[in-house]
Amino acid sequence: MIRVRTSHGMILALSLLVPPTFANPWSEVEVPASGPARSIGEASAGCVRGARMLPAEGPGYLVMHLERNRYWGHPTLIEAIRSLGHDIAHGLGLMHVGDLGMSRGGPMPFGHRSHQTGLDADVWFDLSPTLHFKANSDRSNVKAFSVLNPLTNGLDYALWSESHAHMLKLAANRPEVDRIFVNARIKDELCRSTTGDRGWLRKIRPWYYHEDHFHMRLTCPADSPSCVRQEPIPPGDGCDALDWWLSKPAEPTPDRKTPSAPKPALPTECRSVLAD
Repeated sequence: MIRVRTSHGMILALSLLVPPTFANPWSEVEVPASGPARSIGEASAGCVRGARMLPAEGPGYLVMHLERNRYWGHPTLIEAIRSLGHDIAHGLGLMHVGDLGMSRGGPMPFGHRSHQTGLDADVWFDLSPTLHFKANSDRSNVKAFSVLNPLTNGLDYALWSESHAHMLKLAANRPEVDRIFVNARIKDELCRSTTGDRGWLRKIRPWYYHEDHFHMRLTCPADSPSCVRQEPIPPGDGCDALDWWLSKPAEPTPDRKTPSAPKPALPTECRSVLAD
């Protein structure tokens, strides 16, 4: 059984066979499943047991859009973000953290196909250190800005800086990080401007959109035998494989509330996670 809160504040107990009126039971559950932390399945078809909550703010970071209740993840992810925040606090600004995952992972009703196993997090390119949010509602009305220049089909250098490159390097050099998704034009800028150590560029992967944030994905933790790791990244820094991406025009930011394609089936183990 699971317990959900209705719009009138009533608590209802539901079986795993949720009526059609509840299109997404995963988003109705507000607390994590009990038990030791486990990431289950793959990024776009999975769940997480024993998730931990990322505190709304801490040294070097601030969580945005708290009303979504998407600040949950495997403990390894929570620690990675907090540790990265500590690094960002030393001269780079304030890290604005977007969506992680829901309290038990699973498919979201809008915005992402991945972020299901507690191992994904979005971090905005906004590093403004002077923003002070007095209430949760203040964080709901702030939108991440794109670092692309639509006139040049490249980066807007009034917004992009070395601090962004440094932030991405700090994240990519973390051993628990498997890969980081960014817009192809950001990857191209990093390939052109990085000197010295270039090994970390291998983890920076071009992907659609991602012009206003980067998507950090962790590798499967040792405590999660049911976690399905993504295919390994090819060798090299990936800078010689950008032509196809750069030949495409810059994509407009999508409406993240637009319903996505049908979701793939979840692992059987996720049934007990939802029902806990």
